[in-house]
Amino acid sequence: MIGQSRRDRLIAFFMLLPSLILLGIFVYGFIGSTLATSLTDSSAMQRLVGTPANNVGLKNYNDLFTGLLDSRFRTDVVNTVFFTAMFIGVCLAIGMLLAILLDQKIRGEAVFRTIFLFPMALSFVVTGVVWKWLFNPDAGINVLPTVVGLPKGTFRWFISEDQWLQFNWQDLPVIVVYVVLAIVLIWALLRWSRTRGTAPALVAAGTILVSLYLTLGNASALRFPNYEVKGFNVALIAIVVAAGWQMVGYTMAMYLAGLRGISEELREAARVDGCTEFGVYRYVVFPLLAPITLSAMIILGHISLKIFDLVYVMGGGDNLYIDMPGLNMFFETFRGQQFGRGAAIAMVMLIMVAVVIIPYLVSSLRSQEKNA
Repeated sequence: MIGQSRRDRLIAFFMLLPSLILLGIFVYGFIGSTLATSLTDSSAMQRLVGTPANNVGLKNYNDLFTGLLDSRFRTDVVNTVFFTAMFIGVCLAIGMLLAILLDQKIRGEAVFRTIFLFPMALSFVVTGVVWKWLFNPDAGINVLPTVVGLPKGTFRWFISEDQWLQFNWQDLPVIVVYVVLAIVLIWALLRWSRTRGTAPALVAAGTILVSLYLTLGNASALRFPNYEVKGFNVALIAIVVAAGWQMVGYTMAMYLAGLRGISEELREAARVDGCTEFGVYRYVVFPLLAPITLSAMIILGHISLKIFDLVYVMGGGDNLYIDMPGLNMFFETFRGQQFGRGAAIAMVMLIMVAVVIIPYLVSSLRSQEKNA
């Protein structure tokens, strides 16, 4: 039996070996090549004259985050953060609501399910064209009030220049530190409160936060050198609506599958114990749907971080109020012919995606080890 098991493992290894080699070359090999290029000043002009690229270290990355001429990239990063948060929130909330409604065994469920899933059959290019027409300030949704005699709407949608929640880019490193520390403290607070009580945990967390605020408030070394006002560009609402319209059906399908997998006996047991219908969802349904929520957040976050075609179709690549890093990388690399800078933007995008994907993979591996 031992020999047979070893032989099976060898057979499985050699069966997977071609795929592993191809994966190593065409995925990780190209990632390594992109990383190496991002550390140089490679450009089309150098290649035309046959001059080798110079190693510039982290200069491209430093320019992206602090250079005076790279404000577009910094705007893209801020846009991506706001768009990702709103896009995930809209898809999860509306997808959950639609799934709960369809789970009530309503008449014509199959028809509604098909209607909600249909946008997924379209490409983001088609979605962008349709919503660009609908969001035309002079001929789209804004003219609907005139049908009932009301004045035309004035919202500028994807060409709006308004900006909310403004902050100084110079303070971004401190803001990031605060956010990370807040997440860690909340996690530690929840664990500590289970063993030592809520009051001591709150006192300890408050003391730590005050100390960190006093320390980081004067930490000028953490701040970027250039002053720039960034914030939430209202024009992103149009992109969120268009992208959410296409992906809400996918989230609904995930939640509906999860709801159908929850035993009715569990719900009945909760009702017998005195739970209202809201309590059934709060204490039984929603906790059981937590893994689906995590999976949906990872997939939607991955889509939002690398979005390109929808924004390109709606904004044409020149509308910086809805610009994203993918467009910047495309123009920098294939129009500006600055391969080193374009590769640096690509690596930053890879890191952003990794921040979303790696925790999910770690969680999945741990759950597999527990179930093994």
